Amino acid sequence: MEWSLKKAARSIKWWLRQTIGAIAGRIAVLLMHAIRRGNRVRVARRTGRLLRGIGPWLPEHRVARANLKAAFPGKPADEIDKILSGSWDNLGRVAAEFAFLDRLRIWRPNDPLPPDIVFDEGDIRRFEEMRTASRPTALFAAHLGNWELPALVAAQAGVETAVLYRPPSLREVANAVLEIRKGSMGTLIPSGFDAPFRLSGALARGSNVGMLIDQHDHRGVDVSFFGRKCKVSSLLAHLARNTGCNVRGIRIVRLADGNHFRGEMTEPLDLPLDAENRVDILRTMQSATSIIEGWVREHPDQWLWQHRRWR
Repeated sequence: MEWSLKKAARSIKWWLRQTIGAIAGRIAVLLMHAIRRGNRVRVARRTGRLLRGIGPWLPEHRVARANLKAAFPGKPADEIDKILSGSWDNLGRVAAEFAFLDRLRIWRPNDPLPPDIVFDEGDIRRFEEMRTASRPTALFAAHLGNWELPALVAAQAGVETAVLYRPPSLREVANAVLEIRKGSMGTLIPSGFDAPFRLSGALARGSNVGMLIDQHDHRGVDVSFFGRKCKVSSLLAHLARNTGCNVRGIRIVRLADGNHFRGEMTEPLDLPLDAENRVDILRTMQSATSIIEGWVREHPDQWLWQHRRWR
């Protein structure tokens, strides 16, 4: 009897979670479609202002403040507050811009429409080099500016790319997100146990791949980030070791008006080798992490400090 009651309670809890999740997912999808009817600039400005207002009341604000104080121990409190406000504003804008991803445009020669994302001549050349190179490239990026845009830019530049992404936990939201992404971001590979094999297969076929590498991974390797140890996925380095691909970094920085972006890409990294003349996993991940640290130092108000990067 007791076992039956426990089983019934578990069934009820499962049903409630599924029902609530479905309702929340449906609301999120309706909200996303409603946002798409509005003006991107106005919506992004309002959501940025909203997050600046409510962000300090959320538990993640304490995480962000602690991260900032540890990363910049010499910064006065008012500068920390300014960076925090900017980080919340950027996060709000990213959330709003997600609904408009398929409408954002990169610079193209002779295009009469104004671009949302600009590159200088050097970066345009690097894209062309990557597109025509004999070896594919593994691109790494960070949660900086709008971190959805590197994959969008690669696709619009004609660079075939398979992108690793983490699907939302709510099924309806995941489906809506996939619908927006799939038409503008190349091949999408959800994170999971088979993702490394699928990424390796894409590289073997000559496709480029892209991934974010600045979040905690408990299975990862130890690197130094702002002078503190943290763990990072070693997938990028393993792909380079196993396939011989190039490795480049890419970032999309938000410009001063808050609504337009500048894209930048590195030259191929000179990957460190181990005693067996193979790509050194730890030192490669440290090299990529150090590049990201430099990016964050340049634009600290555009990075996702709310994430528990150090654990």
